[in-house]
Amino acid sequence: MFIDVAKVLVAAGNGGNGVVSFRHEKFVDKGGPDGGDGGRGGNVVFVADPNVNTLMDFRYKPELRAKDGCTGAKRNRRGANGADLVVKVPVGTIVRRAGDADEILADLIEPGQEAVIAHGGAGGFGNAHFKSSTRQAPRVAELGEKGEKFEAVLELKLLADVGLVGFPNAGKSTFLSVVTSAKPEIADYAFTTLTPNLGVADIDDSSLLVADIPGLIEGASEGKGLGDAFLRHIERTSVILHLIDVLSDDVADSYKKIRAELTKYSPLLAAKPEIIALTKIDAVDDEIVAMQSTALQNVTQEPIYAISSSAHKNVAEVLRALLEAVNAAKTQKTAVTPRAVEESMPIISLSDKQLDEAWSVEKQGEIYVVTGSKIEKFAARTDFDNPHGINRLRDIMRKMGITHELERQGATPDSLIRIGDSEFTLLER
Repeated sequence: MFIDVAKVLVAAGNGGNGVVSFRHEKFVDKGGPDGGDGGRGGNVVFVADPNVNTLMDFRYKPELRAKDGCTGAKRNRRGANGADLVVKVPVGTIVRRAGDADEILADLIEPGQEAVIAHGGAGGFGNAHFKSSTRQAPRVAELGEKGEKFEAVLELKLLADVGLVGFPNAGKSTFLSVVTSAKPEIADYAFTTLTPNLGVADIDDSSLLVADIPGLIEGASEGKGLGDAFLRHIERTSVILHLIDVLSDDVADSYKKIRAELTKYSPLLAAKPEIIALTKIDAVDDEIVAMQSTALQNVTQEPIYAISSSAHKNVAEVLRALLEAVNAAKTQKTAVTPRAVEESMPIISLSDKQLDEAWSVEKQGEIYVVTGSKIEKFAARTDFDNPHGINRLRDIMRKMGITHELERQGATPDSLIRIGDSEFTLLER
């Protein structure tokens, strides 16, 4: 079964907790801290595999979860890292964060290409990490960071040189079966093709990867028929081969309707190079072929070929024209065009470090809410069941200037402070 869209829950592993431990050996008085760090949580890694052709497996496995890191141990032993989860997907898979259609996490277009989709959490530090000349016996250990967890949408867009478009029963599947080794279903009725098909067409000393999608109808870009679900598969093609049945009552109208659907779906798709083929010419005489070709020439300047796939008539000529158009499109795509960018005034922005360390304080009712990337990370790694850990967080807030701002806004020692999901008093009770 061909599935080209899937939604999954992606969950990287949580980091392991650090531990509080002190060296205990015979004849060793007051051994120092030796609590080890927690291990890193596993990442969720997607890999483009040319042997995978559909997203069907994700329909039955909607949750992708990597392993958690292990807790640290005494004698400065670090916890083992959680194993990465390696997920194989078809070449041409786009991964998006659900709810943010514009946020593309990965576009896997090369065989073997890898992308970390969700990062595992860092392991928490054990108390050995906090030993200093002034703090000989720290009783502080951090919790491991949570791994990234979110819903992701996977979308498969086939990678091909040539995309076949046209009304149902226009001869697309027959053309594909003749020029490639693909075996699409062929019958004398509309919507024979229900899923996209791929095939490799050899011409002269080169080859073309050809994609056939289910036939389009008027309104396909708005969800009518089958076309709306599969138009994505010709978005990546270099050239469009538009097939039109020579027996059509109005070939010009047929051409214009398909072109309108391509434009509605994506102006970029409609702008791709196009070659037109009048199909099934073995069923009519030359006079009708000439008349239909003239009708098309009145509405388009694109090259028009008259072919019969079943009779192998003019098929090689079309393939050579496609090969030339594909090579020209690829050359244009890879050409580097220098472009001078002039700015009328300088842009001043914060560095990544400044953005990370930025914070804000807002009073919400009786609670003071502190937000900021760095301080929230510290809070997430704090063990709030350990008073030593909370005091360490208070020390960090003091060094970052947060405590001063809280006091400026009227916070007292007993005021409740909220950072992330945790609440505590400004000073130890």
